[in-house]
Amino acid sequence: MRKYSKQRESIRTYLATHCNHPTAETVYLSIREEFPNISLGTVYRNLALLEENGDISKISTGTGPDHYDGCTEPHYHFFCTECGNIEDLKMEPINHINVIANHNFDGLIEGNITYFYGKCQECAKKVKNAKI
Repeated sequence: MRKYSKQRESIRTYLATHCNHPTAETVYLSIREEFPNISLGTVYRNLALLEENGDISKISTGTGPDHYDGCTEPHYHFFCTECGNIEDLKMEPINHINVIANHNFDGLIEGNITYFYGKCQECAKKVKNAKI
C-alpha cells in the first residue's frame, strides 16, 4: 500500500468530479491551482498509480495524448473525429460480444474495450450546416 498523498487524492477527486475525460496536462493545470509547485511528471506518476490501483481509467484514443476517466464502472466512450471530444455513451452493456468473439478463438476472452467514433452533436451540426 502506498503512502497517502494530498496531491494524489486531489487528482483522484478532480477526475471523480469532472466528466470531460481530461488529459494529464489538463489535470496538471487544474491541480497547480491548489499545489503550485507540483510538476507535470508528478501528475503523470500519480495518474499511473491511480490507474494501477483501479481508481481511474486511462483512455488511449490512438491519436493525441491519453485521457483519464474517474468513473471506473463499465461504460462506453464516444470519440469525435472532428474536435477530439470524448463523451460517455449511455447504452446497455454489450457483454455478449465476448461470447460471440470466443466462438472462433482458441483462447479465453475475459473482456473487451469498445470505443465508438464519429462526429459529436456540435460537429455534426457544423457539417450539416456547411452542406446547406
